[in-house]
Amino acid sequence: MSGHSKWATTKHKKAAIDAKRAKAFAKYIKAIEVAARMGGADTSANPALDLAVSKAKKNSVPNDNIDRAVKRGAGLTGETIDYTEIMYEVRGPQGTALYVECLTDNRNRAAAEVRTAVTRNGGTLADSGSVAFMFERKGVAEVTKTDGLTEDDVLIAVLDAGAEEVIDEGEVFTVVSGASDLPELRKALEEAELDYNNDEPAFRPTMQVALDKDGAKKFLKLADALEELDDVQNVYSNADISEDVMAELEADD
Repeated sequence: MSGHSKWATTKHKKAAIDAKRAKAFAKYIKAIEVAARMGGADTSANPALDLAVSKAKKNSVPNDNIDRAVKRGAGLTGETIDYTEIMYEVRGPQGTALYVECLTDNRNRAAAEVRTAVTRNGGTLADSGSVAFMFERKGVAEVTKTDGLTEDDVLIAVLDAGAEEVIDEGEVFTVVSGASDLPELRKALEEAELDYNNDEPAFRPTMQVALDKDGAKKFLKLADALEELDDVQNVYSNADISEDVMAELEADD
């Protein structure tokens, strides 16, 4: 219903690469460890852990990895798991902004690696608050496209659950809600028997910046460098890369 970034589509294509898959696994494992540390190893008594485990399983993380993460996080292995969440604000090419979410057990390492990735790839670390105001915390779920499923079908299923908009992003329908409405959104999608993924709070840009081919190429290089860092959980951006620009980039590959 509104303009959106084709960067999401790009990320889906890149996710097929083994390195990206391993990074995705690490993200889910960290979430499990944090949830287990906060509320214990019993999923029936720890809703956050139950959700983290469910997401990991939905994304094909092996059960052995999940079990080990639960035990590590709950302190059952003798290891100490202590992650800190840090947000970095970055300026990218052609006026773009990136909001980088880290979950780390070593602040100094995370800061050094983010700084290096940014400076080596044409970005600039921004002052605190200079990027954050461009983003809003929202609930987001990606609904898998199936034959015959339309944007209106998805909207009807989630409208009473607090959904604010449904966006056609090529390979998925992205449903956006208030962050606090995410549990109701999940429930509505399940009741409608719609397959969904990446159902989590996320930062959405309030305005987007359209990039030309040169800007998009530089932006993707910067974003990829940040996403490859072990401490980085998510990279949010206001970059808008059109289908035409994406086609130009793919033609050069």
